[in-house]
Amino acid sequence: MDARTLVSNVTSMFSLPDVVVRVNDLINFGEATNADLEEIILNDPALTAKLLKFGNSPYFGFSGKISTVSNAISLIGHKELRNLVIASTVTSTFKGIPPELVDMDRFWYHSVTCGVVARLLASNIKSRERFFIAGLLHGVGKLIFFNQFPEESAEILTHVEKGEEAIISAEKKIFGFAYAELGAELLKQWRLPESIWKMVKFQSDPSQDNSTKMDACILYAAFAIANYIQPYTHQYVELEENELIEKLESWGYLGLTPEVIESTITVAKLHVIEVLNAIRA
Repeated sequence: MDARTLVSNVTSMFSLPDVVVRVNDLINFGEATNADLEEIILNDPALTAKLLKFGNSPYFGFSGKISTVSNAISLIGHKELRNLVIASTVTSTFKGIPPELVDMDRFWYHSVTCGVVARLLASNIKSRERFFIAGLLHGVGKLIFFNQFPEESAEILTHVEKGEEAIISAEKKIFGFAYAELGAELLKQWRLPESIWKMVKFQSDPSQDNSTKMDACILYAAFAIANYIQPYTHQYVELEENELIEKLESWGYLGLTPEVIESTITVAKLHVIEVLNAIRA
């Protein structure tokens, strides 16, 4: 078994809602007009309400300015619209995850935190909107493992206290591949842009692909910071803030300083609850 085969076997189980697929395909093919996108979204009142609330979150800087779907599309653009539509529906996409393995509220808190932090760290990067969705979806491969292989996943989670590298090593030993590769394959099946799924694929080892090294480094750092704020599992790995700073400073590709890391943590904590409330509307 490889990651692609496993994803092919579970695609119907972990599929995006039809409205999201239609929005994504229109944008991918470059044929989307504002009117086309508005018509599709308005046919789903629940998504419309959630999208407007999400778009008006202070995190995105349009607080109170977005009053209609048409207004949202004009203000945020097609790529950001796709990300908001996916983010607004993704938490309900994953069902049947054993609660004894993971608390889904905790998992999504961690994932949203990773997305928020990634977007903050990418403040000087072109098309930075993709970093939020990559951070939000960085761990979906874990959810597939949890759903399809609960016993093996329970064994893997016994390594949590040893750190993320131990988790990855255990996944590769049992399955032959790790959650990052599996998650990337799912995002490819969802027809998300290469700039997003490649970031997810190489998040644990950014040096594997030079063309996406900066993006993957940002996601790697975002995961470390998000895990410091709140790990994604019940098990807690005690990590002092100075250890986090040393870890990221010693890996200086991003040029992160203690001041940048500390301010990022402070700002992220303020925004995560806003985003979560919008997603769960």
